[in-house]
Amino acid sequence: MAEKKISKKALSRAFHHWYYGNLTCFTQEHMQTFGYLASMLPIIEDLYDNKEDQQRSMNTYTAFFNTEPQLGALVVGITAGLEEARANGAGDVDDETINGLRAGLMGPIAGIGDSLVVGTLIPVLLGIALGLSTGGSPVGAIFYIVVWNLLAYFGMKLAYMKGYELGGKAVDFLVGPQGLAIRKSVGIVGGMVVGAVAATWVSVKTSFVLKNAAGEAFLVLQDQIDAVYPGLLTAIFIVFCWWLMAKKNVSPIKVMLLLVVIAFVGVFLGFFNPGLQY
Repeated sequence: MAEKKISKKALSRAFHHWYYGNLTCFTQEHMQTFGYLASMLPIIEDLYDNKEDQQRSMNTYTAFFNTEPQLGALVVGITAGLEEARANGAGDVDDETINGLRAGLMGPIAGIGDSLVVGTLIPVLLGIALGLSTGGSPVGAIFYIVVWNLLAYFGMKLAYMKGYELGGKAVDFLVGPQGLAIRKSVGIVGGMVVGAVAATWVSVKTSFVLKNAAGEAFLVLQDQIDAVYPGLLTAIFIVFCWWLMAKKNVSPIKVMLLLVVIAFVGVFLGFFNPGLQY
């Protein structure tokens, strides 16, 4: 019997299903499971002609799955390669092997992907876009939309195809000492990038002033702060937001709403001045 090989068309369809639909029917119970099923469907249909074999293979991918979606394309590609091996009679590839691999890679891939994509790449692109948006120019927004989508598409496609080519060989690299070193180094770089972006684009200053009986200012609080610790209020707000999200598990939306309340109260009390003119 001729060896079964996934066609280029099926691989392309499977990748695009993941690219466009990795969050399909997303719920807290299943996360990316249905997106994974949608991605594996073209692979299964290409490898198996029998409906019973297709159903058996698809049932493998109904287990819970959730990771960073861009780099997570690597896992989907790896399982496509493993499914091809199973279709060709590989005795050491079964449901337990595939699901064990998926479960084992979710964490490492999420750690690398979140640090590399969310913690490094996106802040860098946003920093450039903010610079291009000075004066209300739409160039920054256009730059971010175009560049991010190009990087995401071709980066995910590269990860998917490399995963398919490597198959199970990628596991030793990702969960071994080399993978741990990559996660640590990327995390450090991500922290540096986020800190640099925050220092460049976040500015919190107070307008609090004490005046004497003649109406002359004898204490300008911001000047006093700058003389001791320039950017102190900015640092306090950044660390406060980090503490809420990292230590207290407060969602980013709730943190933003809290900052709106703080800003509103601060303006009302005269501690902040938004610089608005009517």
